[in-house]
Amino acid sequence: MKIIITGALGHIGSYIIRDLSLQFPGSEIVMIDNMMTQRYSSLFNLPTNGIFSFEEGDVNQVDLVKILQGASVLIHLAAITDASGNIDNPQILEENNYLSTFKVSEACIQTDTPLIIISSTSVYGVSNKIVDEQCLAEDLNPQSPYARIKLKEERLIQKLSDENNLKAIIFRFGTIFGTSPGMRFHTAVNKFCWQAVMGQPLTVWSSAYDQKRPYLDLIDAANAIAFVVRNDLYDGNIYNILTYNTRVSEIVGTIKEFIPNLTVNFVENRIMNQLSYDVSSERFKSTGFKFKGDLRRGIRETVDLIRQANQ
Repeated sequence: MKIIITGALGHIGSYIIRDLSLQFPGSEIVMIDNMMTQRYSSLFNLPTNGIFSFEEGDVNQVDLVKILQGASVLIHLAAITDASGNIDNPQILEENNYLSTFKVSEACIQTDTPLIIISSTSVYGVSNKIVDEQCLAEDLNPQSPYARIKLKEERLIQKLSDENNLKAIIFRFGTIFGTSPGMRFHTAVNKFCWQAVMGQPLTVWSSAYDQKRPYLDLIDAANAIAFVVRNDLYDGNIYNILTYNTRVSEIVGTIKEFIPNLTVNFVENRIMNQLSYDVSSERFKSTGFKFKGDLRRGIRETVDLIRQANQ
């Protein structure tokens, strides 16, 4: 089996590439990354049960058709993910994220390669009690340029699936937590763990403390991808992928179990999504998939990892 992963060295990708070699031993795993974030360490100590190769380059510039020859699937993770950092410059997201998805999908059509696209539950922007993939169009009200581009990418993939026989599946990931060689610390769980271990006050947007949002354990993210590959589930549908819907206050409470003396500073900021909502994952569960992630374990492992580096 030959598996292609774009954005392979990032927070999610650096975990996925290792997990795939365990889930599909002996597979050829081709990693594509432009090294924009310089995560060289994601290439260190790769497992020996996979055949790894690395292609340094931007998805918009490499010869994807050539790379995809003989591939079983392309997993498209490459994207600028810092939503808050690009709120005033959405053109960067348009030029990078949307165009790269367009190029990837066109190459998959040419080579008849199945495609797994990663979107985000941030495309929801409603205050309903619960939202799912079949919600009304007005319930898709993305609050940031990042989320708006993700929704535009979804519609592109669905159009190509309907009109050009693109074999694809779309995953709306919740906010990721869990450790990986290329992990980042710009989202709630990881950022709070870092601040707590380093003795810094947790900086929490005052308007977000009691909001409920979807969170996704890296273990569940990897298992969901492997489940699709194993079951050839490229049905053109959108699936919400999340471990829990939980509140920021509950995340802080769990971190306190490991670092009791932490403090919280409430700050005012340009929060992109000011609504609280539950996201349903029942559609993906109906395929037979079982979510097994655990927030408490993820926080404990993240805290332990940071502590080891700070000794």
